[in-house]
Amino acid sequence: MKTAKDIMHPGAQWIPAHETLDRAAQMMRNLNVGALPIADENERLCGILTDRDIVVGCVAMGRDPAKITCGEMAKGTPRWIESGADVGAVLEEMQSHQIRRLPVIDADKKLVGMISEADLARNLTDEQLKAFCESVYAG
Repeated sequence: MKTAKDIMHPGAQWIPAHETLDRAAQMMRNLNVGALPIADENERLCGILTDRDIVVGCVAMGRDPAKITCGEMAKGTPRWIESGADVGAVLEEMQSHQIRRLPVIDADKKLVGMISEADLARNLTDEQLKAFCESVYAG
């Protein structure tokens, strides 16, 4: 059976919680991604920042992205999955929390990749993909 490591996009990078949102936006542009895991000072996951978070939670509110840190935007309990977890566990985690991106962590708790909807589309059966879309987009 396929694992999280088999379907993830490797090479994901953290952004430190102390970095500003303008720096995060530049990093997203350079990496061609729409989300970055946020790391605390111990390189542990403390949140995920999306391009939408920057636009809606900062720019649209009239705030300066050069003065707001990624850590300030981190909300809720971050979700992640171990690299050896099977695809069923990946789907359960993403569906039960209605999330579209999931960081993949190795046994040493280091970030090794990210699973996005595009990764799911490339690796799931049509039936699995339909169930995912119905549960994540049903609300």
